[in-house]
Amino acid sequence: MKVPPRSTLIPAVLLVYLGVMSYIGFGEFRAGNYLYYFGIIGASLLSIVLLHFSLKRRERLRREREDDIRRNSGRDGESGKQKH
Repeated sequence: MKVPPRSTLIPAVLLVYLGVMSYIGFGEFRAGNYLYYFGIIGASLLSIVLLHFSLKRRERLRREREDDIRRNSGRDGESGKQKH
């Protein structure tokens, strides 16, 4: 079974956590603190989305670096550095 990438797994776990915390904090909503309740949820969602894209970028950069290392390590007699 293939494990999902971190950029998907971590935000998914945080979304579940946010759902549980929203349920626990529903008393604030019933008390009339609508802006507080939805403000916290909105800020959390924004943070989770930004985290997802940040992790995606990090995975892409890591993959590009590993591909570059593999490409350059196959050359005979070169140290992997390009001469200018």
